[in-house]
Amino acid sequence: MLVLVVYDIPDDKRRTKLATFLEGYGRRVQYSVFECFMDLKKMQKLHAAIQQRVKPEEDSVRLYWITPDSFKRSLAIGHPPIEEPPSYYIV
Repeated sequence: MLVLVVYDIPDDKRRTKLATFLEGYGRRVQYSVFECFMDLKKMQKLHAAIQQRVKPEEDSVRLYWITPDSFKRSLAIGHPPIEEPPSYYIV
């Protein structure tokens, strides 16, 4: 499933730390938006990990679960296009 992680964090240090952390989970598509492909269990773990990295009274972070049907009906303008990661890699 596609999980969109969208955030608004006013503190530069916390925002940078969260972005660096999220790079291990998905692809940054806008300054404060990541596309992550994962199952529900991993999304819940990611949610818990993010909770430890932000201040809820100052920061806003949203995780949106995009179903396969909705993902197929999504449109994008500009780069990068919306695409699932490959199912395997050749090393």
